[in-house]
Amino acid sequence: MSTESAQSITPQPDDTARPISGQTVLIGTVGDPITQIRAPELMNAWFAKNGIDAVWLPFHATAESFPTLVNGFRHIRNLAGFTVTVPHKPAAYRLVDRLTERARRVGAVNVVRPVENDLLLGDIVDGEGFIRGLRARGHDPHGANVWLVGAGGAGAAIAMALVDAGIARIAISDIDAKRAAELVSRIDAIGGPVKAAAGAPPTRGLDIAINATPLGMKPDDPLPFDPTSLDRRTLVAEVIMKPPRTALLEAAAERGSPTHEGRHMLDQQVQAYVDFFGLAKLARPAA
Repeated sequence: MSTESAQSITPQPDDTARPISGQTVLIGTVGDPITQIRAPELMNAWFAKNGIDAVWLPFHATAESFPTLVNGFRHIRNLAGFTVTVPHKPAAYRLVDRLTERARRVGAVNVVRPVENDLLLGDIVDGEGFIRGLRARGHDPHGANVWLVGAGGAGAAIAMALVDAGIARIAISDIDAKRAAELVSRIDAIGGPVKAAAGAPPTRGLDIAINATPLGMKPDDPLPFDPTSLDRRTLVAEVIMKPPRTALLEAAAERGSPTHEGRHMLDQQVQAYVDFFGLAKLARPAA
C-alpha cells in the first residue's frame, strides 16, 4: 500500500470528539430488539457536555443469550453497569444478586451495577422516570383514574410509581391475563387506598390511558387499544421511544385527545442513571 493510500485511511484528530482510551468507563443498554433505544444518543451527549470519560453502548442479546451476557458483565472491570430494556427486565430480576426494595416490589430490573466480589445490584427507575415525565409536561397523576395496558417490567414499574403518586384507580390489561392479575395482587398487598383491577375498564371516565407494551415499535403493529373509544380529554401516553410518534399517539391526536410521548420517560431518567451508576465522579478534572 502506498504512503498516500495509507494516509487516506488514517483517522484524523477531531478536537470536538471525546477520546476513548484505556481509562474510558463502559456502560450500555441490553435489549432485543435494540435499534429503538435512545439511551446511547442521550447519554453520550450528556457525557460530552459534562466531561465524563465514559461511553454508552447498545448490546443486542436474545433471551437465550442474555444470562451469558450478564455473567460476562460481572467480570468486566471497567464496566460501570448497564440498563435493560424489552424483553429482559423480568429475567434481569432473577439474574442479579441483590435488589433494591423498589425492584423487589415491581418484580423487574432495568438498571444493574457491579458491587463487591463480582456481585450485581439491580434497581428499576422506569416508573420514577414516567411520573417525572408526566409532571414535567403538566400532567399530575394524583387522584387519576388510569388504564395501563401491559404488565411487563416497564408496566409493573409504572403501576407501582402511579400508586406512590396517589392515583385513585388503576385497571391493568395484558395479553397474559395471569400476569395482569399478579400485578394487581402486588398492588393490593401494599394496602393503600388505590383501587386496582385486572382487565379492561369502562373506557369512559378515564384520565390517563397508557401503552406499556411493545406494540407500536413496528409499522405494521396493531394498536394496543382504540383511543377513539376514550373520552377526548383522556391523556394517551406511550412508553415507546422510537418512533417518537407511534400510530397510537397519532390516532389519539387526530381525534383531539392529549398525548404524551415515550421519550419523556427516558429524558427524566437521566439523573437516576447518574446517581445509580455514580457517573458524576467520572468527570475529568478541569484543564
